[in-house]
Amino acid sequence: MIKVMIADDQELIRDSLKIVLEQNEDMQVTALASDGEECLEKLKEQQPDVILMDVRMPGLDGVQATRLIKARYPGVRIIVLTTFDEDEYVFNALKYGASGYLLKGVSVAELSQAVRTVVSGGAMINPEVAGKVVKLFSQMAQKGSLTETSPSGAEKLSRTERNIAQLVGNGLSNKEVAVKLSLSEGTVRNGLSSALAKLDLRDRTQLAIWAVQSGLAAEGLDS
Repeated sequence: MIKVMIADDQELIRDSLKIVLEQNEDMQVTALASDGEECLEKLKEQQPDVILMDVRMPGLDGVQATRLIKARYPGVRIIVLTTFDEDEYVFNALKYGASGYLLKGVSVAELSQAVRTVVSGGAMINPEVAGKVVKLFSQMAQKGSLTETSPSGAEKLSRTERNIAQLVGNGLSNKEVAVKLSLSEGTVRNGLSSALAKLDLRDRTQLAIWAVQSGLAAEGLDS
């Protein structure tokens, strides 16, 4: 059973998300929080597998809550819930260790799959805004705002690992990477894990940041 916490300052959204998630037989909403402080308090009692975290909340917002939670409970996955006009919040949350983000208003199926994806160690980024992710990561890297990963180490990667990292940096899913490179999804997963280990990175979100910082995301594929 996947345990989920929902942190949002709007009661209607909290209750609605609880209802739709608990339609899944493999999910249980174990706690609701109205802000980051309440979220941290409830984590002292029980840690869920995943937190759905609104970025804009009074007091301790979702970005700072993500930073504190990942420092204290690194095993808890966080999916940031956002709208199109909250880019800076989102990218800082990703930098602090969120496993991805979703736009509010996604379908029940997309939300449910996102929860399952991050529990299994993956990352979830809305495909409609993946391009915006890469663009803003590039801008932040140029300003020196991204310091969580090192852009060195590309020489450690095999050709396949470099290609996988390049496509992840452009927001492609494992399935899309597999199609693009004519590989099986299993090979892509193995290549992704190997690249993360060689670069000493935590997850595919950090790999996407690294690919942008290193310039790899802007390069063509190695043939």
